Amino acid sequence: MNIGENRIIAAALIALGIVCLGWSIKAGIDNFANKDRKVNVKGLAEREVEADKVTWPIVSKELGNDLPELYNKIGVTQGKIKAFLLRNGIKETELTVNAPQVVDLNAREYGERNQPYRYIVTSVITVTSQNVKQVRSIIAKQGDLLKEGVAIVDGGYDNPVKYEYISFKEMKPKMMQEAIENAEKTAQQFAENSHSQLNKIVSADQGQFSIENRDENTPYIKKVRVVTTVTYSLKD
Repeated sequence: MNIGENRIIAAALIALGIVCLGWSIKAGIDNFANKDRKVNVKGLAEREVEADKVTWPIVSKELGNDLPELYNKIGVTQGKIKAFLLRNGIKETELTVNAPQVVDLNAREYGERNQPYRYIVTSVITVTSQNVKQVRSIIAKQGDLLKEGVAIVDGGYDNPVKYEYISFKEMKPKMMQEAIENAEKTAQQFAENSHSQLNKIVSADQGQFSIENRDENTPYIKKVRVVTTVTYSLKD
């Protein structure tokens, strides 16, 4: 092999090396460019469900000056309320009778002294049940107690009727899957609009779950909501 042929081969090898180097540089640049190409999307899943647990505090009060007499009245009132509840299908195991609470108005440092009565005795009987429809029907009939001389007072902020959805754990995995699928659909649409292809998941959270009343008028219907955030990588 002469010197000319050696030079040709050397030049060809150099040219091939330059081409390979160029391809390597291009691939590196493409990988670097694609490395930070990501899309961050949120997926949402919602359900409307009926509450499966209710807590109903039934509050009654007696006013007067003779404390032993008031305790007797409260005892009679509690008996009538319990009988009403048991008559309408509530079980003994679903009832909790709290000790009466007494307020002595004369013991108040800044209270008025010219009260027509001295004591306020409050009784709370709490119904806790998973038969929500039954309890709701009884709440609608509590006016029947008025015929027996029993006045049920509003529980206010301290003793509201509380509805819960305790079967949430059973539906959690399926809702999480639905939220991720919805996130993927959003990411896919973004990729198409940007003339890219959706690649693998880079990161994802476990989802933020919330259970709220559907509205103020139907607290026994709950809106279950999960929002998850998923990050996908994109490629050409």
